[in-house]
Amino acid sequence: MYADDETVRRILQDTGDTWAVVGLSGNSSRAAYGVAEVLQLFGKRVVPVHPKAESVHGERGYVSLADVPFPVDVVDVFVNSDLAGGVADEAVAAGAKAVWFQLGVIDEAAYERTRAAGLDMIMDRCPAVEIPRLGRRS
Repeated sequence: MYADDETVRRILQDTGDTWAVVGLSGNSSRAAYGVAEVLQLFGKRVVPVHPKAESVHGERGYVSLADVPFPVDVVDVFVNSDLAGGVADEAVAAGAKAVWFQLGVIDEAAYERTRAAGLDMIMDRCPAVEIPRLGRRS
């Protein structure tokens, strides 16, 4: 309901290659770590955004989206649903082109606000699953 293949394909292939991954830390047992690794394998620049501002996968980390000193194309959200709406609002304010809420991250009001602001948005899906499913090659 909150993601169609056309929008998924557009974000993965046409929206841009700089992805801020909110919730990404150096903890290799967390899903964000593995998904960020897959994104890099498929040519995406992964920008870690986490309160610890750790460098991950060779990229410098930032405390918040507002601290990232260059444009971000897609904001991939790995936080609890009750925090995700605020991240979506920050993505709009930062000038992102799309927001992607990971599996299990659902906030219908944030989806509506983000779409109303003109951004593409995916909710409750994972790009590491969608890339190979849609046949995207590196």
